[in-house]
Amino acid sequence: QVQLVESGGGLVQAGGSLRLSCAASGPTFSPYPMGWFRQAPGKERVIVASISGSGRHTYYADSVRGRFTIGRLNAANTVWLQMNTLKPEDTAVYYCATTAPKGPITTYYTRVGDYDYWGQGTRVTVSS
Repeated sequence: QVQLVESGGGLVQAGGSLRLSCAASGPTFSPYPMGWFRQAPGKERVIVASISGSGRHTYYADSVRGRFTIGRLNAANTVWLQMNTLKPEDTAVYYCATTAPKGPITTYYTRVGDYDYWGQGTRVTVSS
């Protein structure tokens, strides 16, 4: 059973930065694709960024591309999300997620339904 624990959320002013981390425990982490999602109040959970098991392939939602960076350190079973130039519309609970590989190690996933394991979430609030 994979367990994910997010950290790094908080309150920041618009234009500021935060770095979210997700620590994974359980079966072998390195081939597992990972994703960061967010859910704003009253809205559905949506993809923010995802990364393949190899770490060489990434995906970003249009709303965050150029501002956010996803990365992973397989030796430490950790994935992070560096968030720069934050905007009030980035306010949400952020979740990391993973799934057992369903394809090549180069694959990443972007849909909620693609993921089997979720963290408890960390809240990010961006003030204007």
